[in-house]
Amino acid sequence: MNWQNDWGLRGRMMVTAGLLAILYIAFAVVLIEVLGAGIPVALMFVGGFSLVQYYLSDKLALRSMGAKRVDESEYPELHQQISRLSQQADLPKPDVAVAESEVPNAFATGRNQNNAVVCVTTGLLRTLDDDELEGVLAHELAHIKNRDVMIMTIASFLSTIAFMVVRYGALFGNQNRQGGIIVAIGASFIVWILSFILIRALSRYREYAADRGAAQITGNPGALASALMSISGKMDRVPKKDLREQSEMNAFFIIPISKGFIGKLFKTHPSTEKRISRLQEMQAEMA
Repeated sequence: MNWQNDWGLRGRMMVTAGLLAILYIAFAVVLIEVLGAGIPVALMFVGGFSLVQYYLSDKLALRSMGAKRVDESEYPELHQQISRLSQQADLPKPDVAVAESEVPNAFATGRNQNNAVVCVTTGLLRTLDDDELEGVLAHELAHIKNRDVMIMTIASFLSTIAFMVVRYGALFGNQNRQGGIIVAIGASFIVWILSFILIRALSRYREYAADRGAAQITGNPGALASALMSISGKMDRVPKKDLREQSEMNAFFIIPISKGFIGKLFKTHPSTEKRISRLQEMQAEMA
């Protein structure tokens, strides 16, 4: 595999991450100035929460989907595909999990390359052919190779603090500094909104990067493009009840659930049409 960087995409990700860093530095200065000694307590609380979330990310994600790890005797072909693709991607083979769901989707989770899980739904296995499934699995392995769980956890750390200050600001500050607390809550609300937008932009860029990585792992970007079209078409026939139950996993899925207002508001992925267009361009370049 020839793992090449898309410097234009990487540049956009770096700009987004840089804007987040500037925003968070300014936010930290405001909080320290107006809330004083209450900040270390808040940082320790949210930092501890984030560490727990980071180290238990695989278990939390699998539990929320009702998925279970499966061994090679249960899904031999799936294990063989992931094993071969992992070798092509120069990665340790991740654990394999399957979720009983009609929603055709997949996600990767885990705090690093040595503690990763790739999960697919039974709906996905029934929807895609072998080449399309390999494209989707390679996309998830690219997320693991790019360390996306770690990056997005770090990116969202101070956003979580901002949300906590907005929600519980009065508890963090000195009661004799009511004016300062109001300023801090206002600043936190602005930071939370802006970081919300920037983090989702970063998430969308990382989806493009994972698509590109999948094309490089398999050498067949057209297979992933075909898989995206198949999954997108099947989504239209999945009952709305099933879509609502799984919408909280949007940030993990290869294609997010975008039914209704909530799905569109919390958009973590670029449009399927744009992803397919880029994959088709890569296919043409390879040809």
